[in-house]
Amino acid sequence: MTDALLFNPRTYDPAHFDPETRRLLRATVDWFEERGKRRIIEDYRTRAWLGDFLAFAAKEGLFSTFLTPAAEAGGSDGDGTGDKRWDTARIAALNEILGFYGLDYWYAWQVTILGLGPVWQSDNAAARARAAELLDQGEVFAFGLSEKTHGADIYSTDMLLTPDGEGGFRATGSKYYIGNGNAAGLVSVFGRRTDVEGPDGYVFFAADSRHPAYHLVKNVVDSSKFVSEFRLEEYPVAAADVLHTGRAAFDAALNTVNVGKFNLCTASIGICEHAMYEAVTHAQNRVLYGRPVTAFPHVRRELTDAYVRLAGMKLFSDRAVDYFRTAGPDDRRYLLFNPMTKMKVTTEGEKVIDLMWDVIAAKGFEKDNYFAQAAVEIRGLPKLEGTVHVNLALILKFMRNHLLDPVDHPAVPTRLDAADDTFLFRQGPARGLGSVRFHDWRPAFDAYDRLPNVARLREQADALCDFVRTAAPDEAQSRDLDLLLAVGQLFALVVHAQLVLEQAALTGLDDDVLDELFAVLVRDFSAHAVELHGKDSATEAQQTWALGAVRRPVVDEARTARVWSRVEALSGAYEMKP
Repeated sequence: MTDALLFNPRTYDPAHFDPETRRLLRATVDWFEERGKRRIIEDYRTRAWLGDFLAFAAKEGLFSTFLTPAAEAGGSDGDGTGDKRWDTARIAALNEILGFYGLDYWYAWQVTILGLGPVWQSDNAAARARAAELLDQGEVFAFGLSEKTHGADIYSTDMLLTPDGEGGFRATGSKYYIGNGNAAGLVSVFGRRTDVEGPDGYVFFAADSRHPAYHLVKNVVDSSKFVSEFRLEEYPVAAADVLHTGRAAFDAALNTVNVGKFNLCTASIGICEHAMYEAVTHAQNRVLYGRPVTAFPHVRRELTDAYVRLAGMKLFSDRAVDYFRTAGPDDRRYLLFNPMTKMKVTTEGEKVIDLMWDVIAAKGFEKDNYFAQAAVEIRGLPKLEGTVHVNLALILKFMRNHLLDPVDHPAVPTRLDAADDTFLFRQGPARGLGSVRFHDWRPAFDAYDRLPNVARLREQADALCDFVRTAAPDEAQSRDLDLLLAVGQLFALVVHAQLVLEQAALTGLDDDVLDELFAVLVRDFSAHAVELHGKDSATEAQQTWALGAVRRPVVDEARTARVWSRVEALSGAYEMKP
């Protein structure tokens, strides 16, 4: 039986996309399947550079087609009639495929996206044309932001640009943890001028990793991913190489991360899907003490929980695509849903892997399985493009407006149309988060009030609204990030549930799967409430509220058995050929 929720290379047919997108996605799947499991795992274990994959991508025009905005494309594409465009829906689809086969492949693609961000936001037409040409040639890109001493603290950059007296600069300084820094045809580098103080001195410029003044120091990780340290020594930066100056350079950095961080959720989903096929197949065919492993109740519970959590990851991420693509100056709801995909979906991915690993145990370490690398690579995604803590702190800025002060917004449809997502490169100043307003979250719950665990989580969500009104952190507590993060986890669950329900309604998701998922979310909310109760600075009122918000999910053995049958059917549904 084919499970319509999960990506399966045997049956994959993205018929909802245009013919060229469909061809490229299917061609990518076929390239990996032809390469085979043994070769992919061996490349991972030997830390081989991804030259073969990048050659395939160049031959097919994969990166060029998916990552060139229509306005920057030549020929028919430039008038909006061709295949080149920046289309978040198909980018998300490719993220999932690349994650499914190996995060190293996804990483080269991901940091190319980051490297292009400052270029596509720039008013420098020559630089944009050069980037489009490099994409056509099959080049990859890099994003030179973080530094060894300062991390991504862009206020403190030590990449220094000294005016050369001819309208350009000489750049000297180091960058650290820069993906593709070994091979990028263009590196977008963030620095500051030595002759201008404060934000007006920021500069984003384009560098070439093959230039003699560009010195590659090392790969800072033990992986096929080339995560570089590089140093510029008196690197010549002509006026034509400057992408942004002043505050615009700062905004370009943050807005690029907004675009790039969205990709982590679907990569996480791909990792979990491949691992799930292996885990369920192994468990279903493993016999212990005369019984299949899957006959044990705790094993069924863990695999069922993993399955519905993965379903929730997919539902949330697919719906978030719609808000990302519909965004504009008057609709910036994506600024909440985007860090949610980053911190919530990727940490759900860790839980999914852990649940399955508890079942397959030592099998998860074996070198001939995909699972061994999945168990390692799933850990990285919550830690890239800002930590979970950073993104939790960010979403808290939206909590009051989202929960208590909804406004009317036009309904957002499913966005699988072949359109260019131009707003992503004209997001504007990275500020004003307190002014972002949201539609009412309650109707999504109301549409499923027939499901007992949706109703149960709605009780908890309403309780959180009461908390915000009557027991919200005071001024002193607002500086206690440890307490605030516990509150943020509660809020994140409500937002996660809302978009899951919206997508369930759009796709006709099976009620059993949805209610089983919400039983898990009720348990999660209760656990985070108990965590809040135990925080050092929690007031008596907050402690009382926390224990009062604990709920037991509604148990339905028949429902759980029906969902288990879907999980059980994954045994043998897909196995990559040797």
